[in-house]
Amino acid sequence: MEDFIAYNPTTLHFGKTALSSLAATLMEYGAKVLLVYGKGSVKKSGSYDKIMGFLKEAGLDVVEYSGIKSNPVIEDVDAAAETGRKNNVDVILAVGGGSVIDSSKIISVTIPVTHSGWDFFTGKAKAVTAIPLVTVLTVAATGSEMNPFAVITNHQTNLKTSYGSSLTFPRHSFLDPSLTLTVPRDYTAYGIADLIAHAFEAWFGIGETTLTDRFVLAIAQEAMQYGPELLHDLHNYKLREKIMFAATMALNGMTMYGRKAGDWGVHDAGHVLSLLYDIPHGASLTIVYPAWMRLFKDRISERIAGLGSGLFGKTLSAEESIDRIEEFFHTLGCPTRLSEINIPGDPREKIYQAMVQCKVNGANMKFLEGDYYRLIDLFL
Repeated sequence: MEDFIAYNPTTLHFGKTALSSLAATLMEYGAKVLLVYGKGSVKKSGSYDKIMGFLKEAGLDVVEYSGIKSNPVIEDVDAAAETGRKNNVDVILAVGGGSVIDSSKIISVTIPVTHSGWDFFTGKAKAVTAIPLVTVLTVAATGSEMNPFAVITNHQTNLKTSYGSSLTFPRHSFLDPSLTLTVPRDYTAYGIADLIAHAFEAWFGIGETTLTDRFVLAIAQEAMQYGPELLHDLHNYKLREKIMFAATMALNGMTMYGRKAGDWGVHDAGHVLSLLYDIPHGASLTIVYPAWMRLFKDRISERIAGLGSGLFGKTLSAEESIDRIEEFFHTLGCPTRLSEINIPGDPREKIYQAMVQCKVNGANMKFLEGDYYRLIDLFL
């Protein structure tokens, strides 16, 4: 087991009554709120009206920034930060899924400065202060509600990358599973796949810790047991509750205790597919993960076999484990080949060049010469 420091300052409010303390929590930071949300789903679902009702009743002054994309871009971050700066906001309220919350994390550290939020990603600037961030989660997937990390795309530089600091943890996150009841089947499936992929990234990380491995397996098994049930009963609150809780636990730090890091090579490669083709994040991961495991099968066969055996409760080889995991992704209705996305032409060279530019790699399992092409061939 590696030495580690456990730190997570986010206060989590979970359950049907969670939102009852939302307004009072915001008022702890001030009366002027920057409300950040996506392209309209929160209004269609009724979440917007419900939340605005709480804010208006408390007399809070709300400034809105809407239109955050599902693969968020730096232009929205900078524009929202300018809105917050001009209106001298006291606190940010992010209402949505991982894209909205990720964007809001960078907005929180960009409002106090005059440069682009992208400077944090390139290392030109370091966050030294932040506007307090409060989140209301409406899509269970990324775990962004209880960690400091944000992934943003910059199409001008053709990069999609991550940033995080102790300042970008949400102060409070409100998780009412009923707000996810209207999430459609495909994005529910992508969320289930995303949380499982987060668990896998920890499993293949740096450091051996048996108890943390049990955490990983339990979280993935929770999603694999109840995820398919949820996809056949999308309005089932108890199932939504289980998946929301699992998604948060999959990336709030507990799966990293005793490790130096997760691997994240699959996420690196998945980000390339989202960058080039705007593929939903969860779908990019189900395309890459079976291929990545096949690429590294001979190098970490014991670890892959251990994952499959632990997940399915029977002794499996590495190849059998990969087949079973790929089969499960298919039961969710998620793609496991890029060809299922209807990408025009031969994308091989385009993907390769983007992988080179984005420096795709894992923290533990390093790509060797020729591995980019081999990986691409495995997921095409």
